Amino acid sequence: MTIGFAFNEVLTLLALVTGTLSLSWWLQRRRGRTDKPWWAHWGADLFAVVLLVFTCRVALADWQRVPSSSMEPTLRVGDMLLINHLAYGPRLPFTNTAVPMGRPERGDIAVFRFPPDVSQFYVKRIVALAGDRVTFRDGGVAVNGAPIALKDLGWGAHEADRGQRLLRETVAGHEHEIKLNPFVLGRLPMGIAEPDCQSERPGAWRCTVPAGHLLVLGDNRDNSADSRSWGFLPEREVYGRVDRVLFNYLEVNRWWHKPS
Repeated sequence: MTIGFAFNEVLTLLALVTGTLSLSWWLQRRRGRTDKPWWAHWGADLFAVVLLVFTCRVALADWQRVPSSSMEPTLRVGDMLLINHLAYGPRLPFTNTAVPMGRPERGDIAVFRFPPDVSQFYVKRIVALAGDRVTFRDGGVAVNGAPIALKDLGWGAHEADRGQRLLRETVAGHEHEIKLNPFVLGRLPMGIAEPDCQSERPGAWRCTVPAGHLLVLGDNRDNSADSRSWGFLPEREVYGRVDRVLFNYLEVNRWWHKPS
């Protein structure tokens, strides 16, 4: 999920500009001026709107559009996501400082700043927390010695899933669907080296998540740039949790959908 310069920071600048104009007009009114100039109309009227939108986005929730297929079948291209900031704590504008209110959990669908380029936001599933021992084999994953639990759901019926196998995966008690290419089966290169990870063969590896980090994967296991390619996710970069699909213009049945 790439959005470039953070929209919250744009709102901050707008709030400062319109707030300054609104304050200036208030001071001039106190001095007796009665004719309202154009800039006062613009600043005073827009300030309240910008402040309301900014407060909601920073303190409560955010919304972003899914541009890629890396989280299919859970999230579809074009889904507009409702991102809950209160799940982990809102961030202060122009900083990466969060007000602590919660901690990431296994199975959460999280939006985070992409570690190699923090101007971009990505969305993936949190598979393992700091200290967890992760086992990955042929697209399936398990943590802390549990067996890999996959149930084959058959060939995908959705247009975007044709030729792919859908499976229900259970990780640490959380169930969700994943998608596998039968000709790949998770055999993507593993980019994390020893001592944190040990590869047995392509598509089979074990990792221990270091302190302060998370391991994240896309549900579209054979078409996702995730921890396998760029490493563990620092927990401080987690931005919010996806709680709902608000809408998708191409698929009406996904409006107000709650992803598992």
